[in-house]
Amino acid sequence: MKFRCERDALLDALAVVGRAAGTRGGYQLVLSGVHLSLDGDDLALTATDRELTIRKHLTVAGGENGEAVVTARLAGDVVRSLEAGSVNVAVNEEGIHIESARSEFSLQTMGAEDFPQISDVEGDSVVIGAEGLLTALRQVVRAASADESRPVLTGVLLAAEEAGLRLVTTDSYRLALCDLPGLEVLGSEQSVLVPSRALQEVIRLLGDVEQVSVRFSEREASFSLNSVTIMTRLIEGDFPSYQGLIPSHQPNRLTVNREEFINAVKRVRLMAQDSTPIRLDMSATGLDLSATTQDVGRANETVDASFEGEDLVVAFNPEYLLDGAEAAPGQEIVLHTVDALKPAVIRAPEYEEFLYLLMPVRIN
Repeated sequence: MKFRCERDALLDALAVVGRAAGTRGGYQLVLSGVHLSLDGDDLALTATDRELTIRKHLTVAGGENGEAVVTARLAGDVVRSLEAGSVNVAVNEEGIHIESARSEFSLQTMGAEDFPQISDVEGDSVVIGAEGLLTALRQVVRAASADESRPVLTGVLLAAEEAGLRLVTTDSYRLALCDLPGLEVLGSEQSVLVPSRALQEVIRLLGDVEQVSVRFSEREASFSLNSVTIMTRLIEGDFPSYQGLIPSHQPNRLTVNREEFINAVKRVRLMAQDSTPIRLDMSATGLDLSATTQDVGRANETVDASFEGEDLVVAFNPEYLLDGAEAAPGQEIVLHTVDALKPAVIRAPEYEEFLYLLMPVRIN
């Protein structure tokens, strides 16, 4: 295999697919590699850990067709170290040789025959706008769990609703929900559970495209964005029944400027250490934020806000609270509460499609 391409283009391709490369050794050592396959002027780079697969096509000046597997991280580091300009790559029995200007590297390769055979996801493709999907994913993915011991909570539920597509995540302490009206991606009443890790990779790439092609099979999903395809296994299991968690009546309503609230929370959380929550004191006079950590210090800040309901003091995990405020669209957010112990809901005026629920922290 021989080809020539620009350093920056090759580096970008290695960085994109390398995020799917596995990190385990032993008999799965080949999964730490990136598979290179040249056909004419088309170079396909693929990496997988069997759960997530990323493939990118790159147009190069092809010289001799072939394939090879090289350690993803090392190949990326080598190409990154090169000066900008043309890079020549050649593969023979001794390994892969990378030359640029006066630099030359020779890397050991792994058996291409040991690399998993990756098939395209079966099923009809649906082309959707990237902007709306990107907004929705940014709003919900942050609330997915990172605890692999409960796999269903690490996924994003995509469910077909009468109005369109609904995305939901929860880690049992908070829940994020976003509707995409009019979007038909799944069959009637169908739902799938997509790993949040895969969708985080989709988020990285959606900002550079206008459309994305989506496919769902019984056990897999794929997202094609120009020259990149992200494939992932769907999570098996039942997503928690979340509808009953959303309060139907919340008498207290706090309306506050979103940016001012976010900045205040960021400042006050500096004193919310060692799992200390942030306290919100809501009354007709406005909003007071505070946090106290013993032997560290205390922070307090007053924020202009409109409050309707009975005076209430409620506390939240500062990171979860900040995530909800940052995910909300628009210039204002509304915090709906019942009391200091029941779930609170962050909404955005004029954006009924968004909802972020979080559990309060019990305080003395």
